[in-house]
Amino acid sequence: MLANLKQVAELVDVFSKYGVRKTYKKGDFVIHPGEQPPGVFYILQGLVKAYDITKYDEENLLIIRKQDEIFPLIWALTGKERNVAYQALAPTTTLEITRQRFEKEITQHQGALAPLLDMTLEMYRLHSERILNLEYRTVRERIVSFLLTMSNRFGSRTSRGLLIEAPLRHQDIASSINATRETTSREISALEKKGYIIKDKSFYILKDVDALRNMLR
Repeated sequence: MLANLKQVAELVDVFSKYGVRKTYKKGDFVIHPGEQPPGVFYILQGLVKAYDITKYDEENLLIIRKQDEIFPLIWALTGKERNVAYQALAPTTTLEITRQRFEKEITQHQGALAPLLDMTLEMYRLHSERILNLEYRTVRERIVSFLLTMSNRFGSRTSRGLLIEAPLRHQDIASSINATRETTSREISALEKKGYIIKDKSFYILKDVDALRNMLR
């Protein structure tokens, strides 16, 4: 991490001073498909999924934004954004400011650039891992790699194992690993039967992380 606590506080202060607080229920759209972003959002609490729609009319998961992150980040920094939708995955509270205000305040508060760079680098790392994930030959390996990556970002230790605290549908996983939903569902069931993972509704618990890691060696 490049940013220190003072620089992070400087960025948060921008949104605290000028942001409009908004709340969303699970499933609510923050930015609808095809909609121009109305502003720049800082997540006070909750989760927001970013995705686009493929030519096959399927959702393609891009990234899940969490507490203390900003979206749409690339649009905030460059003014350019693909046709990306943003949808709350859990009850979510944000602070929204206009992009004009964002640009002005970031220009005047140079320290706030460091946490933005951290977020950009994290997004680059996640997308790079997604590309590297496709090097695995089997769908099962790609699923395991995806779940391990998600556990690094959203993992929480529990008595049952490493819980990924972000809901994931089979379609979300399938789109991320370039597989069909049917094959993804079958391989997830196989991992459950072997005792490597536990699926609890839309949440995953990695029961044997070492065994999963060994599958990729």
